[in-house]
Amino acid sequence: MTKLLGTIATFLMLAPTMAQQPRQLLKNKDSINKYTDSIRNLPPLEVQSIRVNINSPFAKSNMSAANIAQVNLGQDLPFLIQNTPSVVVNADAGTGIGYTGIRIRGTDATRINVTLNGIPYNDAESMGTYFVDLPDFSSSANSIQIQRGVGTSSNGASAFGATINLATNDYHPSKYLSLQNSIGSFNTNKNSLLFGTGLIKDHITIDGRVSKITSDGYIDRAKSDLKSFYVSSTYWGDHSSLRFNVFSGSEKTYQAWYGVPEDSLSSHRTYNPAGTEKQGTPYNNQIDNYTQSHYQLFFNQTISNNLKWNTAAFFTKGRGYYEEYKAGVSLIDFGIDLNAGTPIDLIRRRWLDNNFYGQIASISYEQDKNKVTLGGGWNRYEGQHFGNIPYGIPSISSLNVVGKVYYNNNGVKKDYNSYIKWEHQLSNQLTSFVDVQFRHVQHTMNGFDANPTLIVDRSFEFLNPKAGLSYKSGNTTYYSSIAVAHKEPNRDDFEAGITQQPKQEVLYDLETGFNTKHANFNWGVNFYFMDYKDQLVLTGKINDVGSYTRTNVPNSYRAGIEIEERWKINNQFSSNGNIALSKNKIENFTEYFDDYDNGGQASINHHNTDITLSPNSTATHSLTFQANEKLNISWTSKYVSKQYLDNTQNESRILKAYFLNDLNASYKLVSRKTWNASLQLYVLNLMDVNYEPNGYTYSYIYGATTTTSNNYFPMAGRNFLASLKIDLK
Repeated sequence: MTKLLGTIATFLMLAPTMAQQPRQLLKNKDSINKYTDSIRNLPPLEVQSIRVNINSPFAKSNMSAANIAQVNLGQDLPFLIQNTPSVVVNADAGTGIGYTGIRIRGTDATRINVTLNGIPYNDAESMGTYFVDLPDFSSSANSIQIQRGVGTSSNGASAFGATINLATNDYHPSKYLSLQNSIGSFNTNKNSLLFGTGLIKDHITIDGRVSKITSDGYIDRAKSDLKSFYVSSTYWGDHSSLRFNVFSGSEKTYQAWYGVPEDSLSSHRTYNPAGTEKQGTPYNNQIDNYTQSHYQLFFNQTISNNLKWNTAAFFTKGRGYYEEYKAGVSLIDFGIDLNAGTPIDLIRRRWLDNNFYGQIASISYEQDKNKVTLGGGWNRYEGQHFGNIPYGIPSISSLNVVGKVYYNNNGVKKDYNSYIKWEHQLSNQLTSFVDVQFRHVQHTMNGFDANPTLIVDRSFEFLNPKAGLSYKSGNTTYYSSIAVAHKEPNRDDFEAGITQQPKQEVLYDLETGFNTKHANFNWGVNFYFMDYKDQLVLTGKINDVGSYTRTNVPNSYRAGIEIEERWKINNQFSSNGNIALSKNKIENFTEYFDDYDNGGQASINHHNTDITLSPNSTATHSLTFQANEKLNISWTSKYVSKQYLDNTQNESRILKAYFLNDLNASYKLVSRKTWNASLQLYVLNLMDVNYEPNGYTYSYIYGATTTTSNNYFPMAGRNFLASLKIDLK
């Protein structure tokens, strides 16, 4: 923290000095205007340095603020980008509000690098992304870029299959006020207020947002109560800017992460086992309660026509718990030697209190046929994990256990990286791209809940090179690239014990394709081959401390083709679609399952099987009808093929294929110089399809019989969201 405060102080001291230096270089009014435009109207360097441009040799999709607004009626970020290629989303509560998940090319969220204005967002220990912690953040975003494959990400967790970059640091020179109110099925409500002061005294802008989202959820008791705010203040110089962002989210969600047993899908699709350990009615406070606050300070500088630099410091504070009713437990398991192990009921909370802070910086030089960016960053994560018994219930009222902390351990993760990117125009048609990153990661974990004496101190050093070529011929751009990525294990993997410590994962990613752009029709094709070494997968194996853990498998791969099209058919109709076909295979691995008859575990060897939750085909198509200046109607269809719940390719452990249709209609009620008003209706799953995009499975032997238990996360049938949006200018 001292280092962070020192960095901020340095920025504040340097900003006025550095803002004066380029003034000596300005020769005339045109130069001043050019500098001003580069600072205010172009993407800031912290975004440029990690994103790919239109000619880069990587697969990507971009969403503008208008694209985001079209689907942003209350659902979480994964559902706003679900119609981009190779994306499959899910939600615990079944509605897209609350805890949500995303997979891109079958890659789960722990392997997707996420940044907010170039600042790392993935949880440093689990490497997951919990968008529920920042509800309605998308309303503050001016653009989103999704990179598939290794891409060019340089900050935060390794991109081991995809990258999502969100940017909010836009320039709003005019004042505005926007109010959006949404209602929907399952008592869903969203209220958002956005405002901007416009340019004050030619130098200052302030933008902000407050949001509240509530929903009962489709699954029983899967309620969500989400609140957030965002404030950004910027000082704009002629050729420099100093921006400070503060945003925070608070979520209370009733737990719905256990899934629905297979035998309940037909009779009780909304069944939720959470809280049912309590006799009678389910426990009403079986909740997840977490608050996360972000502080970001940016300084962007245009030093000359050719040279720009940027630096940013950040601090993220997270604190919260989830609460559970536990029935028939022994106090001995909670480190309390009372009642001689007599089973009792109690309530427990499992806490996480963490700090995440660091700095990023980059400098970019562009002249003639070359553009070189040099950058890097450091960050430190401090996580305190502990559990307590917060209050008593009658079964333990006579015992002195309230407030008891029954486990307490901490983890520290340090991350340092540096990179250089060089884009060189070899000819008028041919451009090369080279990117080399060095990354050092160190994990220190002082015990775990199930194994408090296990101390882990591991460090990793990665060299991640990327290179590619793009060739432009007329309206068509051809490209090819090769990239290498390394990924460290997450916290749970290290809990395997001393004799089963995991190895790093390695990915070799080859991408090649083309895109063609015409006045009314654009299309493109991308081929990819992602070759994994020592990928960590669940095999059912129990580790040293009796927990199921991921295991490195030597060889696995993902190979596929992604096709996209955009077609303006005429002045009223337009088409937008994509299709992705793939093979996702593990060459060899051993499945383990518990043998209650003989003790220990039984095992089966498998060869050339499909990777878990990796559909072989996905497709999306939207047909839009612009009836007139006021009415717009869009019909979107999405298909996801069969997926396997584990890596065995067992036909009894699957998610069935599904085909969905959504209808999105908007109508401009008022369109004037000073204010606008519009209505929007979004009908999801129009055909009322029963489908489950996520689930899990486990098997065991008992009574000489192998039993498999499948559990699913069903999504809602036909449901709707409707909104009224008013914009004041």
